[in-house]
Amino acid sequence: MAAGAALSGMKVLCRQICAQRSWPIISWRAASTTFKAADLQVELNKHPKEKPAVKDLVFGKTFTDHMLTIEWTNEKGWGKPQIKPFQNLSLHPASSALHYSVELFEGMKAYRGEDNQIRLFRPMLNMERMHRTALRACLPSYDKAELLECLRRLLDIDRDWVPKSTSASLYIRPTFIGTEPSLGVTKSNHALLYIIVGPVGPYFPTGGFTPVSLLADPKYVRAWTGGVGNYKLGGNYGPTIYVQNEATKEGCQQVLWLYGDDHQVTEAGTMNFFMYWINEQGEKELVTAPLSGLILPGVTRQSLLDLARKWGEFKVSERTFTMAEVLWGLKENRIKELFGAGTACVVCPVNRIVYNGESYNIPTMENGPDMAKRFLKELSDIQYGRTPSDWTYLV
Repeated sequence: MAAGAALSGMKVLCRQICAQRSWPIISWRAASTTFKAADLQVELNKHPKEKPAVKDLVFGKTFTDHMLTIEWTNEKGWGKPQIKPFQNLSLHPASSALHYSVELFEGMKAYRGEDNQIRLFRPMLNMERMHRTALRACLPSYDKAELLECLRRLLDIDRDWVPKSTSASLYIRPTFIGTEPSLGVTKSNHALLYIIVGPVGPYFPTGGFTPVSLLADPKYVRAWTGGVGNYKLGGNYGPTIYVQNEATKEGCQQVLWLYGDDHQVTEAGTMNFFMYWINEQGEKELVTAPLSGLILPGVTRQSLLDLARKWGEFKVSERTFTMAEVLWGLKENRIKELFGAGTACVVCPVNRIVYNGESYNIPTMENGPDMAKRFLKELSDIQYGRTPSDWTYLV
């Protein structure tokens, strides 16, 4: 498909997504308020790096030969997109990203299939989420389809970095920061959008489909009603590191985030959280927290819900549920599986929760875990091209 036709198709898809979800549509005609992939400037790296073996990959430690950068100022609008050799950034010491966390990011992956084709997985959902987060951070608007085309060009240049393995992938980190050179707490008049990418293996050091344990301590809160927990802002993540360390002290790998006096279950670490159980009415049910503003609207989360509803084999619920409900389900042997889901880990089973000083064993692994494994296989087959799907986008 020609680049122009592909870009036009992306814009149509973006409009459809916006209409389905009641999101505002930004005009594609506002050339003065967006960059253009057609203006992309490319400087190739004259000193390409040696690519690591798949077995040596550690998540987030290796980066490719090139990066994408696009600068913006309130006076001049968007500059031309540039693909350049991977390099350090030069920032004013008073940049708003450094002082007031005017910063956001996305997490995506590119996969090399057995047919050697490189695919992105539902990338327009990431583009939409990034744009919504940018507006929430008072960073400038732009054409989402143009950004996706710029990303495609970057991936095409660094395509040899996409691992030839179905146990690895190329992680993509679009980032948008305020670079206002001022200590005033105000809207940034300068900004930088950039994308870096790198090959990755499993997200958790244990690797593979290994279960994790969770610390559920109600005194720690990740997000709250009226806050920004549903946006992928960097400020949502830095404060969680302390709690992660507290979880480690308790022998846990991750944190189960609770909210409110009734200890609502929201997210697990950086993952959306799912419970597969037999509910009080005797029905098989897949439950996850609703998009009420407390959780991130994950692409993997949405994909699991879409798959489950397509199967039509059990009840699928996006609703509030609490730790009391989880404990009652455990007591009555109605809980089958608990697992997290996200771009980095895909699907991650949970085998233990530490809550209010008590350790609760979760029978996830004893039950297969059939549901978690089924989701993982279905997603992986789509991502690596074994199952044809309109969820994938060819690079």
